[in-house]
Amino acid sequence: MSLAVNIENLSVYYGQTPALTNVSLEVEQGEYLGLLGPNGGGKSTLLRTILGLVPVSSGTVRVFGDKPSKSRAHVGYVPQLNSIDRRFPITVFEVVLTGRMKKGISPFFRYSREDREIAEALLEKVGLRELKARRISELSGGQFQKMLIARALAVKPSLLLLDEPTASVDAASRDQIYSLIEELSRTMTIILVTHDLLAVSSKVHRL
Repeated sequence: MSLAVNIENLSVYYGQTPALTNVSLEVEQGEYLGLLGPNGGGKSTLLRTILGLVPVSSGTVRVFGDKPSKSRAHVGYVPQLNSIDRRFPITVFEVVLTGRMKKGISPFFRYSREDREIAEALLEKVGLRELKARRISELSGGQFQKMLIARALAVKPSLLLLDEPTASVDAASRDQIYSLIEELSRTMTIILVTHDLLAVSSKVHRL
């Protein structure tokens, strides 16, 4: 089976501070991989490197055989909840629509009917269609995370990266999110960063 992600001897530094040192990892297409580890262990940096958002100090990263900058259109990303300003005046539907924006769009860009239909379908998939007109500041933690997953899916990714998607959510929302991710893993490659070993150990293919 071909590789979705191939990392060899990767090191990443923030100034003089090492974030990742000599990391190698292979993720096969269709695999559901769980990444566990302590805070500050470099897991978020690894995801951002796969996305091409963090410069590589040494080593190589290939995503579907290409450099991350060339493969980003095939990758969906759900960042940590605490990295987003929830006070921004935007609706749930508008957030999911932003996942349909193309790189290098013109100032006169307008979403197509297909874009809007895809956003509607994804909100239905994650159980938020009735909340599409709600401001994001009014969402619970679980609802907010489901919205971010819908936005990540709007690019129709082959690889989905999730950074602690159940942090700061209640138990019911956590179970719903893990069930949703398990369903998604049947059709795409998934890399999940989590501290929740008990919840994911029976679901992921590899930890």
